[in-house]
Amino acid sequence: MTATALAAKVGLTVAPCHRRLRDLERSGVIRGYRADIDPAAVGLGFEASVFVTLRQVDRATMEIFESRVAESPQVVEAQRLFGSPDYLLKVIAADLPAYQRFYDAELTSLPGVERLTSTLVMKNLKSNAGPPV
Repeated sequence: MTATALAAKVGLTVAPCHRRLRDLERSGVIRGYRADIDPAAVGLGFEASVFVTLRQVDRATMEIFESRVAESPQVVEAQRLFGSPDYLLKVIAADLPAYQRFYDAELTSLPGVERLTSTLVMKNLKSNAGPPV
């Protein structure tokens, strides 16, 4: 949405709207801007949710595991969970064979992994919604 459209929507003129946006950016409320790209349109239409259980949950293992996950472009979301499993990863790939190659080469070699459980996404109903503000 343009600043002009946003200003009209919230009932401000453009200049005060720009100032408020800058203030929100500086304070960290707005972390950044990005394009909302359809993965299927760029050849990445396959999605899997991967539940990860670690053998041991100690600081060193978690730090190395989390660092490796953060470096992987195929892992587009990652959450550390309370309870079991320890992590939930959202992985995208071109297709099932590409996912299998990534699973075999990358996911199984992540440090401390005891168990990986994949659930294949049939249909994405809602994504990248952001917080309800």
